[in-house]
This record gives sequence, C-alpha cells and structure tokens, in this order.
Amino acid sequence: MLAMNPSQSSRREFLHATAAGVTAASTAGAVGAQQVIQQRVNAGDIPLRPLGKTGEMVSLLCLGGHSATNPGKLSEVESLKLIQRAVDEGITFMDNCWDYHDGEAEERMGKALAQNGRRDKVFLMTKVCGRTATEAQSNLEDSLRRLRTDHIDLWQFHEIVYDNDPNWIFAQDGAFQTGLKALQQGKIRYLGFTGHKDPIIHLKMLGMPYDWASVQMPLNVMDVHYRSFQKQVLPVLLQRNIGVLAMKSLGGDGSIVSKAGIPVEVALRYVLSMPISTLVTGIDSEKVLDQNLKIVREFQPMAEAERAAIEKQSLAMAGDGRFELFKSSKKFDGPVHRKQHGFDTGIS
Repeated sequence: MLAMNPSQSSRREFLHATAAGVTAASTAGAVGAQQVIQQRVNAGDIPLRPLGKTGEMVSLLCLGGHSATNPGKLSEVESLKLIQRAVDEGITFMDNCWDYHDGEAEERMGKALAQNGRRDKVFLMTKVCGRTATEAQSNLEDSLRRLRTDHIDLWQFHEIVYDNDPNWIFAQDGAFQTGLKALQQGKIRYLGFTGHKDPIIHLKMLGMPYDWASVQMPLNVMDVHYRSFQKQVLPVLLQRNIGVLAMKSLGGDGSIVSKAGIPVEVALRYVLSMPISTLVTGIDSEKVLDQNLKIVREFQPMAEAERAAIEKQSLAMAGDGRFELFKSSKKFDGPVHRKQHGFDTGIS
C-alpha cells in the first residue's frame, strides 16, 4: 500500500500542494509541447506524480535497489540505514529485482522495510527474471519471502532487451501467465516491464495483448539523439496513460557526468522535467542521497529553451551512443538474461 495517498495525506502535504508546470512530451516523440502536470509534495517535501492510470501517487525519486544494497560497497548495517533514511526523507518508491546481488538486494530491503512499519509507507516494486511460468513463479515466491511482504505493489518483467523476449514471455507457458495469476491472487497489484536496449523491442512489448501499468526505460540528455526512447516510446506511454519509470539518467555508469561533463543537477533536472512518474536513481551513499534530495526538493522544471540548449550541446557527443553503451553492447545486460539466451555471461 502506498503511503501518503490523497486519503492518507497530512494537512502539511496539502498545504504544500503546487500546480507546478512541467515541460512534457505530448506529441510525435519530441519534448516540444507544454503540458501542465498538477503536482504536490509529500511530508518529506518530495514531489509526487501519478503512476499512469493506476490512481497511485508516487514519489518523483525512486530508490534504486541495486546501488542501495551493493555488498561490495555497503555493509548490511549501512545499507539498511540508507534505505530507512530514504523512506523517512520521503523517497517512498522502492526499486528492486529478483537477481540483484544474487538475492541479497531483496533480503536487505526486506529487513529495512520490516522495521517501524516502513513497508506500509512505500510503493514496493521488484522485477522478475524468469521467462517461463514455472521460473516466474519461483522468482515471485523468492521475492515475497526475501522482501518480507505478502504482496508486491508493482512486478515488472525485467530486461526485455532481446528481440524474442516479448514472444517468450507471452508464450502459452510464459511468465505472463504467472503474472496474471498473481494479480488474481492479490500477490501483486500491478504489472509492468523494463528494458534498456532498443525502443523497437519496447514497442513490440507494448503491442502485446495487455494494458501495462508501467514501463521502465532509459531517459537522459543523450537519449534524444540515439535510439531514442524519448522520441519513440514516451509518446505511446503518454497516449495510453501508462506510468513512465525513467532510469539511467547519468548513463548507467555515470559517464554522462564523468566523461561528457554534464553536471549531475542538469542531467537529473532534464529527466525530472519530462512527464515521468518517477526516476530510479542509483543512491549508494548518504552523500548521494543528500545530493539527490536537494535536487528534487528544489526542482524547477526546465523551460523549453533550456532543454533545447542542452540537447544542442549534447548532440555532437551523443550521436554514436558512446555514453549509452547499454543500448549497443551486452555490458549492462544481466548475467541471468545472457545465460537464458545462450550468451557468455562475461561482459562484452
């Protein structure tokens, strides 16, 4: 259950309500037209946005489950503290996946949310890696156990990055059948899918016979110039009122900031100014949490001229995709999915 929805909001939240205008893509795949999104903030001064047609209001920042639970950087104690502080600060959309850190990500997040009733304060999303009904059912049972919950708010078919993934999931014995069953049983509330490879594959998934609650995809200052999800997929999601979950706002590995020289605040504001429901952010320290909280709390939508100037600046360096290698290499493809398709699980 998502906390801080209209029936549960504090008086303070409503006093902070604002009709901020957000520059939005509304036609033909370009961010050109102006569309006003009514926006309010929660008790932590984090803006809330609608999750498509679901009726849910979710925090504009989503805590990326992979970074926040990375055992190579954070001890379990540090990870739990980070997750709990994010929730307490008002970041109430939680991201995770069945295969992150071999299940450790869900384990840690489950422990963190189990304390002081935080599970009831968040909108909890995790992802399923299995492509068959049997595999997906096993993933679901693992996720529910690890996350210490009796239901998952949003369950997304993960990494739809190979051309045959949609057909595989929608086969007679495919994972989609498990998703439908779980919806009927109340084990999940909404279904969506994720992917980072090619807009054409996303469009193929959107052409399948199901009205998705959400779609997760890369959106950043480079995307508009190269295999663009902003141009090709975003307009379809807006037309169908499907929740937009943005990711890889810094290029997946931070290269948009570290190599292309785009300041973090500019990179995030660019994406936050789109008509997205939430931005999944890789927060792996208190310092990054503080940085992102400041950006989102002080967020002012970019004017069209400012967006155009940034896109013009990034054109020369973005056209060949060097800062979005998740679209053209297997570097960002998870080992589970590479193995499913018979690829070497090493990075290439």
